[in-house]
Amino acid sequence: MSRLADKICIVTGAANGIGFCISERFQREGATVVMADLNEEELAQACNRLGGSTTHLVTNVTEPTSVAGLMEQTIARFGRIDVLVNNAGTGLAANVVDTEVEDFDRVIAVNLKGVFLGMKYVIPHMRRQRAGSIINMCSIGGLVGLYDRAAYCASKGGVAILTKAAAIDHATEGIRINAIAPGTVNTPWVQRITASMEDPEAARQKMRERQAHGRLVEPEEIAAMAVYLAGDESRSTLGAIMVVDGGFMAR
Repeated sequence: MSRLADKICIVTGAANGIGFCISERFQREGATVVMADLNEEELAQACNRLGGSTTHLVTNVTEPTSVAGLMEQTIARFGRIDVLVNNAGTGLAANVVDTEVEDFDRVIAVNLKGVFLGMKYVIPHMRRQRAGSIINMCSIGGLVGLYDRAAYCASKGGVAILTKAAAIDHATEGIRINAIAPGTVNTPWVQRITASMEDPEAARQKMRERQAHGRLVEPEEIAAMAVYLAGDESRSTLGAIMVVDGGFMAR
């Protein structure tokens, strides 16, 4: 497989879950992958697991200097950036009243500001190349309201419309900007959430039942969509929100 042969790809939130799976799939498709994450130890371990044409840079997606440094170091080492996946994210289970102000700020900072900063600092490099693909990680929670996820839905709704606006702004510069909106994905984060509940298996079964195909989405399925958006096959896909949710939104 070589759909991404010779492409230089950055993936944030790459130490585990969806970000790790995207990094792994990109590498198998021939890309050189720069894995970025805040947790230095987990990031180094993830990079070692992949080996080959991967490197890693500790990055705080909420800090402008850190994100700008990620882009500058990648350019200094590889000369260009072909793909950026703004995947780093966090979650919060609470309604508006029960959400603490500092927790709301944190979710918005990571999920929405992090996407904004990634685009802000990579677009000038892609503009000079007259080419590039940016993939933002949205969620079905950015398209419909979800129970007890007020701040999370707000952040992902912002990602959805920011993706569309940026796609229009930069389409004539050879830059494609799209988003992926997963449903409930079988990640370590979801596993930790259900493990803390009174009946973990009942909670997981409820998650499976709300998706039309009766199971959780696998991270590898999100990675497959990312490969499509990163590669040349999606040349006419701009400002799209690609839903991968097992039919949740179809009901």
